[in-house]
Amino acid sequence: MSKKTKVQIGHRKTFAQYFLGHWQLYLMIAFPIIMLFIFAYAPMYGVILAFKDYKVSLGIWDSPWASNHGLSNFMRFFSNYNFRECLRNTIVLSVYSMLVSMPCSIILALSLNYARNLAYKKVVQMVSYCPYFISTIVFVGIINMIFDNRAGVIGSFFFNNFGINILGNANYFSSLYVWSGVWQGVGFGAIIYMAALAGVDQEQHEAAIIDGATLLQRIWYVDIPAIIPTAIIMLILNMGGTLNIGYEKILAMQNQNNIAMSEVISTYSYKVSLVSTFPDFPYSTAIGLFQSLVGLILILITNKIADKLSGTGFL
Repeated sequence: MSKKTKVQIGHRKTFAQYFLGHWQLYLMIAFPIIMLFIFAYAPMYGVILAFKDYKVSLGIWDSPWASNHGLSNFMRFFSNYNFRECLRNTIVLSVYSMLVSMPCSIILALSLNYARNLAYKKVVQMVSYCPYFISTIVFVGIINMIFDNRAGVIGSFFFNNFGINILGNANYFSSLYVWSGVWQGVGFGAIIYMAALAGVDQEQHEAAIIDGATLLQRIWYVDIPAIIPTAIIMLILNMGGTLNIGYEKILAMQNQNNIAMSEVISTYSYKVSLVSTFPDFPYSTAIGLFQSLVGLILILITNKIADKLSGTGFL
C-alpha cells in the first residue's frame, strides 16, 4: 500500500467539514427537529406541576412541593370515586377499538388487493378513506343526524319505533363510538397494509396457484405472513395509547344519559383543568403523567412480547 493511500485511509473528516459538505440535508431536517423540540420536549418542563402545590403568583418552579413527598395529586386521583369508572371506560373503549379497527382494516386491504377492476378499486379506496378527513365535530353531527330519535334518518324511522335511544343509552355508547370510528378510519388504516401487500413476491402466489392453492389458502399462507410484521408494529403503537384515547369525539358524543360509559380519563382531566370553575392544573398534570407512564410501560411490554414471539419489534 502506497503512502498516499495510507494518508487517505487515515484521514477522517471533522463534523464541520461534513456539515459544510451536506448542509442541504441538515437544513431539510432542521425545521422538523425545531418543531419536535418546541412541541414535544420543551413542554415536558410542565410535568413538574404534577408534584407541586401550584401557586400562580409564585410560578411553577417556586411553588411548594405537594404533600406526601409530592405524590398527593396522584393519590387524590387514585382515591377519587371516578377513578375506577374512568379507567374501566378508557380500557373498554381502547381495547374494543383495537380488536375491531385493525381486523377491519386488514380485511379491507386484502379485499382491495384482489380486486380485478382497477376503476372499482380506486372508487372504493376513495369512498372508504374520505371520512377520515372529516373534522370530529362534523362527524359527530353526522352521527346525530343519523341516529337521533326525533329527527335522525334512521333513528326516527327505525329505533324510535322499538323504543331504543342509541344516543342516550350508556349501553350502546361503546359500540356506537367504536363502529363509527371504524367507518371513519378503516379506509385510511388499510393504506399501510396495502403497502405491505404490494411488497409480496408474486412468484409465491404463482407457485401456490400451481400447487392448487385456493384463494383463501393464498391469503392465509402468503398474504397474512407478509403483513404480520406491520400489524405487530401497529399493535405496539396502539398499545401505547390505551389510556390516551382522544377526548374530542367522546366529549362531543357525551351527554347526561350516557356519561356512565362515556366518561374516560381524558375527558375527566379536561373537565378538572379547563372547564372547572377553579381549574386544578397540578391535578390534571398528574393524570396526564399517569397516562403517559402507563402507555410507556405497555409499549415496552408489548414490544418485548412481540420480539420474543415473532422477532418483530422496535428494539
